[in-house]
Amino acid sequence: MEIAVLGGGNGSTAAAVDLTAQGHNIRFWRRNASAQAELKARGNVITLKDFEGARPIRITMVTDDIGEAIRGAELIVCPTPATAQSDIAAAMAPHLADGQVVFLPPGSFGSWIMADIVRKAGNHADVSWAETGTLPYLTRLHGADTVAITTRATRLPTGVYPLRNAEHAHSVLARAYPAVEPAGDALSGALMNAGPIIHPPLITMNAGPIEHFDHWDIHNEGTQPAIRRVTTRLDAERMAVREALGYGAPHFPLADHYETSDWMYGNLAHDKLVDSGDWREHLVLTEHRYMREDVAVGLALLVSVADWAGVPAPTATGLLALGSAICDDDFRQSGRTLENLGLADMDRAALQTMLRDGA
Repeated sequence: MEIAVLGGGNGSTAAAVDLTAQGHNIRFWRRNASAQAELKARGNVITLKDFEGARPIRITMVTDDIGEAIRGAELIVCPTPATAQSDIAAAMAPHLADGQVVFLPPGSFGSWIMADIVRKAGNHADVSWAETGTLPYLTRLHGADTVAITTRATRLPTGVYPLRNAEHAHSVLARAYPAVEPAGDALSGALMNAGPIIHPPLITMNAGPIEHFDHWDIHNEGTQPAIRRVTTRLDAERMAVREALGYGAPHFPLADHYETSDWMYGNLAHDKLVDSGDWREHLVLTEHRYMREDVAVGLALLVSVADWAGVPAPTATGLLALGSAICDDDFRQSGRTLENLGLADMDRAALQTMLRDGA
């Protein structure tokens, strides 16, 4: 299958390499022209390290021209931070065509946001936008030329915008990611995002050690019973919001990530993550994506949806306020919320109609 992969971080590089290894024809785009030139100088080769060992993978196309990457691609995979979605959508807008599927793993409601930007740019192609609850990989870059994949997702609950295109979107996605499974509309997909549940307690409640130690693994010594209890409360609020909006089970409770093989990554992935050592790293507390993406974007969205739906969310609200204080900001005002997206005045029926049929 012709697949464009957008972005140059951990998730995007893993996707480009892993999908190439599966036999797909990959067009790998990132806006950093010098980085792409260096990759071209290496013959488009990146080393993949996983349970099978280390091996070189040659990507078909490497480019800093987004039009070259996405024209003719059936699937466009965009595992970039949510903070990059608006700029990427604007860059994609002139090039998207009917029938293409854009996959955001995960999205934090980026599917609707990016579609809205493309539409307002004047492109009315019938594109399907899909978002899931996590990256398809637990992965980290080991320098510029190697990507390590600790494990791959076994279940990827995915919402589609507009929902009327769900059958087509899932048929395309399944050819690249068989772990994808239907999870309703785009807002349902956004409320599957694990990042705004697992990461805000870790980044805020470990603030002292993060600023004190040069390297800190918040998934290992940073995951203490007190933090797990907060995560469990926060996840219960997420699931209560889903229930209030009519999104039924499975809700993929985060406790399964720690305790069973039934979560999105399966096979006790948290143990693999800790054992890899790849997450023992230098963290800049106020700049890390766990703060700027999972608190300011994903958690702000959850709090705003809870308010809109009339569901109490004291843990989410408190963590959002704590993250705001740490960053000397007000994420309830500046973050990704229904108010800032212009959707807070819609009633439930109108929002559901839009999510089903498109704008």
